[in-house]
Amino acid sequence: MFLHEIKIGNLKINNNIFLAPMAGISDMPFRILCKEKGAGLVYTEMISSKGMYYNDSKTKKIMEIAERERPVAVQIFGSNPEIMGQIAKEVSKEADIIDINMGCPAPKVTKNNEGSKLLLDLELIDKITKSVVENSSVPVTIKIRLGWDRNHLVATEVAKIAEKNGVSAITVHGRTKDEFFSGEIDYEEIRKVKESVSIPVIGNGNIVDGKTALYMFEKTGCDAIMIGRASNGNPWIFEQILEYLKTGKELQKPDKDQIKETMVRHLNMLCELKGERTAILEMRKQIAWYTKGFPNSSKIRNEINKIEDLRELLNKIEEI
Repeated sequence: MFLHEIKIGNLKINNNIFLAPMAGISDMPFRILCKEKGAGLVYTEMISSKGMYYNDSKTKKIMEIAERERPVAVQIFGSNPEIMGQIAKEVSKEADIIDINMGCPAPKVTKNNEGSKLLLDLELIDKITKSVVENSSVPVTIKIRLGWDRNHLVATEVAKIAEKNGVSAITVHGRTKDEFFSGEIDYEEIRKVKESVSIPVIGNGNIVDGKTALYMFEKTGCDAIMIGRASNGNPWIFEQILEYLKTGKELQKPDKDQIKETMVRHLNMLCELKGERTAILEMRKQIAWYTKGFPNSSKIRNEINKIEDLRELLNKIEEI
């Protein structure tokens, strides 16, 4: 009933369970692992439009896409409508979808009037969405929160502006900027967004398994769901949710051999993409997530964080 193909603009996607854009996490290796486990659509880490505009090499690296992970949404952020439009023209040569970040609550983003700070300026949102849609050759989506705080709930207004300007879908995280990742999800506000527009609405927030995925669909009427932090160290969540929505059954969690194999693959792909040094540093947090709930997990984390050699890290994964 809730699991189905979905069209965003002219793009057909084989299921409506998506991987969220997450800074420092949803890079190409992780996206590939999630795609293999059933994610219908994966999103890149958010990419600075200014970084792209000034040809920053690190920013461009984030946008590398492998054919086997398509369809891929590339998320961009910024507050200058002209620059956002110009970058959209370039990004749409590679991306299957362009997503505009209007929900990031991080102070380093909001201090520049970007991310969720845009929710305090609906006129600017109007200009940015119009510019990006006009310049993109692929469907454009946006990702928002409910508002800056509970006194400024603007998600429905933003959705109407976005739809008017040709945006093809909207993701709503059911919290305000002030709430960050704490507190309950406001399903009713997501439902209001769904009822206010005819474009697809994607529900996001506190989806950690099949039951919570189903709850999001039932409570909001949303067309798709997006999985964020619950996928950290757990790409299997996609196949688990797919199975639950199909049959009502819960798949067994992966055993330690499956986790080990996936960690090694993840590490090897990171090495290939970013080099050994960076891969080792980034894999430390990933291993902490993969081994969450293991006996002596805090001891494992402390030991991992001291390793700087690839062979030593592989041996430690084997030992775990």
